[in-house]
Amino acid sequence: MRSRLTTSLAAAVMALTLVTAVPAAAHGPGHPGPGHHAPGLPGHGPGHHHRPTTYLLDPVGPAADDVYPEGVAAHGDHFYVSSTTDGTIYRGDLDEPTATPFLPGGQDGRVIAVGLKVDGRTLLVAGGFTGRVWAYDLRTRVLTGSWEVVQDGTPTFVNDLAISPRGDIYVTDSMRPVLYKIDAREKRTTSTELLEPVVSFEGTEFTYDQDVNANGLVISPDGRTAVVAKTRTGQLFRVGLTDGRVSVVDLHGGSVQGDGLLLDGHRLLAAEWTAGSPQSVVAVDLDRSFTEGRVVSRTSDPSFDDPTTIARAGRDLLVVNSQFDTRTAGGTPEPFTVSRIPIP
Repeated sequence: MRSRLTTSLAAAVMALTLVTAVPAAAHGPGHPGPGHHAPGLPGHGPGHHHRPTTYLLDPVGPAADDVYPEGVAAHGDHFYVSSTTDGTIYRGDLDEPTATPFLPGGQDGRVIAVGLKVDGRTLLVAGGFTGRVWAYDLRTRVLTGSWEVVQDGTPTFVNDLAISPRGDIYVTDSMRPVLYKIDAREKRTTSTELLEPVVSFEGTEFTYDQDVNANGLVISPDGRTAVVAKTRTGQLFRVGLTDGRVSVVDLHGGSVQGDGLLLDGHRLLAAEWTAGSPQSVVAVDLDRSFTEGRVVSRTSDPSFDDPTTIARAGRDLLVVNSQFDTRTAGGTPEPFTVSRIPIP
């Protein structure tokens, strides 16, 4: 049975403010348009012609047909997907059509799983309303680290994670106006340690309200800057990790109602979905200082169904189809999948 807090978050996401979509940029020669797959080939890149373009999350275990996935991370030929219903972590092989349970839901208090990241041989899991982060050895599946926010009765939703070039882990909280940090030297614990805030958004342009606030997170290549998505308002925020300064990224009239983010140099990709509007992966070209940028394209695919997060797998993107709208409406979901598309 789904928890009330999980249902509340889904309802909050459903209520996100709709923004006007920017028309997709034209695709030039050699750049397939949105949703285009090479004729007759299920794969996208050289040597990967037979890879599936969608992966099924096998409904095995307590979650059964109620997975409602959110996070995704890739490592080599494998990928990992989180369930917001019971905290199950699924693992898939890029060459196989089905992902199966890797870490059972409920283990270590993991009753919900949201953002995922791979750090070397470690899988990091954000725990939503539990206020927790877990670290697991990818080979042994053993818990190697555990952290928790201060439990003072204030609502929390630990949402996404990002790893800096020096190995520090940063974590967003959609309910508390802070950014957390786990020091690179403290990534293995023998007990549950405190998840400590490193930046406060109070008194800054990043105002919190009774909705989903800080969501997707990426770190600049030099490790000095974070970019955070505020889904409801369609804004991106620049966060100085050395000086704590917070400012809105100037998108020159554009908007990015982003959930999961991916940064490649100064090209930002964001999974974007809102009730009743086109669902896409948005590309934004950011300037050198990450203070401004322009939306350059929106790429859709027929397989998208409330896409929440993305992960790079070679020349492709893995896109999680959450079906959160179906959950909010009390409908019956289709089988849960992850899409694979060329990187826009």
